[in-house]
Amino acid sequence: MPTYPNIKYPNFKFDVTHRASNGARLGTLTTPHGSIPTPNYIFCGTKASIKTLSPMQMKEAKTDIILSNAYHLMIQPGAELVEKMGGLHKFMQWDGPMLTDSGGFQVFSMGNPSCADEIKGTNRQKGNSLLKITEQGAEFRAYTDGRKLMLNPEISMDIQRKLGADLIVQMDECTPYQVTKDYTAKSMEMSMRWGDRSLTAFEKTHDGKQGLYGVVQGGIYEDLRKQSAEYVASRPFFGTAIGGCLGGEDDEMYGILEWCQSLNHPDRPIHFLGIGRIKDIFKAVPYGIDTFDCVMPTRIARHGSALIKGHPSEKINLLNAKYRDDPEPLDPSLDIPASRDYSKAYIHHLFKAGEALAHQIVTQHNVAVINKLMREVRMAIKNDTLDQLEKEWIPT
Repeated sequence: MPTYPNIKYPNFKFDVTHRASNGARLGTLTTPHGSIPTPNYIFCGTKASIKTLSPMQMKEAKTDIILSNAYHLMIQPGAELVEKMGGLHKFMQWDGPMLTDSGGFQVFSMGNPSCADEIKGTNRQKGNSLLKITEQGAEFRAYTDGRKLMLNPEISMDIQRKLGADLIVQMDECTPYQVTKDYTAKSMEMSMRWGDRSLTAFEKTHDGKQGLYGVVQGGIYEDLRKQSAEYVASRPFFGTAIGGCLGGEDDEMYGILEWCQSLNHPDRPIHFLGIGRIKDIFKAVPYGIDTFDCVMPTRIARHGSALIKGHPSEKINLLNAKYRDDPEPLDPSLDIPASRDYSKAYIHHLFKAGEALAHQIVTQHNVAVINKLMREVRMAIKNDTLDQLEKEWIPT
């Protein structure tokens, strides 16, 4: 494999400030748009918007960082227009750190919707618009108008540069769960070559405004995951992202984190791509995970589910009849109106009446709950009380 100069990231820094006995760590991730404490949660604003919430409402819920998706934004409105409007931060009026993912997962999910479901829940793409994946890149048809498009490492780097997020991700292929080890190995090796191509393209226009993450692939195979982790650590990426198909069961997913832990670069931030249930936070931070992202908090809100600390299933369904006359708010300890002021009965009514306000209230509440969780997780790591905190959040 080719070698690269040691790419510098002058406006970025990751400092590990505390290491707990169980392997979890505290850190500070610094970007051109501010610093955030870690572990932290990156909320999904896929199309340059957190569904139903404004950036002001995200800030009100104490959000530190959000993400958008390169694949969707290359289709609508187009990276060139976002660049013309001053980049994503200005375009959507978010002044904090941002991440964009490469689009690789979306390309993969178009060809393998069943495994996409396994990783991230219900797949929202209609039809199979993927045409082919080759060494050159992925050809597909836009879901908006059917036009033929190409996404590859060079195009992904160019799109993400134009979008202007602080943190960006190399182009990779995400393999399905059901494929053979041989296919997974060849795909992983191609993702490595795509990683090198991503670095080369990134370096050509690198101006200190973005930090590039490499992606650990290898499916459910220990030797492949270790090989991929070693590859990412050997290259001048700013951060490490653990992605790909993570197995059919939780134990497989956590096993992958264990295989990679000792091989991940110790001085780089580590992101867990697409994962972020409450129980996942508690299981993953001892493996050194610093950031998470998931559509879960906002998606379930639109279907009537509110996250609740101390509930065995992490959430309640406000559509249930028992909440029709429940006068209690969702969580008065959260200092926002969405959680403190509205009764469950009122929110139940809003959902039954088809009022969009229901989505807004529960979405902001769920965001605030996750942000509270992360604050408490950081304090528990500092005090070495993570196991105790987990029992408070998810009693057995």
